[in-house]
Amino acid sequence: MLKKPEMILIDVDGTLVDSVPDLAYCADEMLKALGMPAHGEDRVREWVGNGVERLARRALIGQLDGEPDDALFARAYPIYLELYAENTSKRSTLYPGVREGLNYLKAQGYRLGCVTNKAEQFTLPLLNDLGVADYFEIIISGDTLPVKKPDPGPLLHAAQFFGVAPENALMIGDSVSDVTAARAAGFQILCMSYGYNHGVDIREANPDVVIDSMAELPALLDAAQQGAA
Repeated sequence: MLKKPEMILIDVDGTLVDSVPDLAYCADEMLKALGMPAHGEDRVREWVGNGVERLARRALIGQLDGEPDDALFARAYPIYLELYAENTSKRSTLYPGVREGLNYLKAQGYRLGCVTNKAEQFTLPLLNDLGVADYFEIIISGDTLPVKKPDPGPLLHAAQFFGVAPENALMIGDSVSDVTAARAAGFQILCMSYGYNHGVDIREANPDVVIDSMAELPALLDAAQQGAA
């Protein structure tokens, strides 16, 4: 059982938002512009989770690990950035249960922050376009600080912002990067079962709790509240 948190940080891609349709579209259009074959949404889905630059590199080599030719990447990445700037939220959607979960958290007075590895130039438009930016008192993007997840730095920065001890904080994410960052920061960690973890079941990373929808948060946190009482 979770301990009732004083603040909650939430990841974006794979947790709040299914952004793969836009990310995959941009990856495939980048490849087409370079005269290379497209991969399709299903393959790209397994490569998401470490920021746009890493995704572009994976798309160029067609696999999770490894590096493309430097000259090829130098040609490709500006194409991807231009495409994604124009397609940040055209196909992306909130997962079912997200708005219900956020409304519950806000109504209960939880201090909410957002921590993502996505660059700010894409994070803020995406959250605004989908109507969820105003739920968060702080939004920490992948380029807000010198470090990003799985480094605990962004989580500890948020804890300091809120004036909350790490042991009284909860991270909600979907990937091993979120679990690693939360453990290193001393946070509790809850993961969504549906997110982006390179095709691996997130339960293998041993988060504290795994749920299928943010609509389950009321029952989960109400139980934590009763446990605290």
